[in-house]
Amino acid sequence: MSDLAAYITIDDDIRFGKPCIKGTRITVGDILQWLSAGMTIQEILEDYPELQEVHIRSALAFAAERDAMTKVFVHETVA
Repeated sequence: MSDLAAYITIDDDIRFGKPCIKGTRITVGDILQWLSAGMTIQEILEDYPELQEVHIRSALAFAAERDAMTKVFVHETVA
């Protein structure tokens, strides 16, 4: 996904600033939870007709990109 901004938006006034599918109140996290619970893409599309497959794939790409940017800092204590 080269242009996630075409499908994902972050607005402080919508769902507390969580990344959402543009034009909906469906968050990237909602989609990830549905998939992790075992829903198929087709089931999600049937339950949420405002979504398209490109939205679900964009949510996955967004989560992957965000994860790639996450850094873990290890704090070492001196004994």
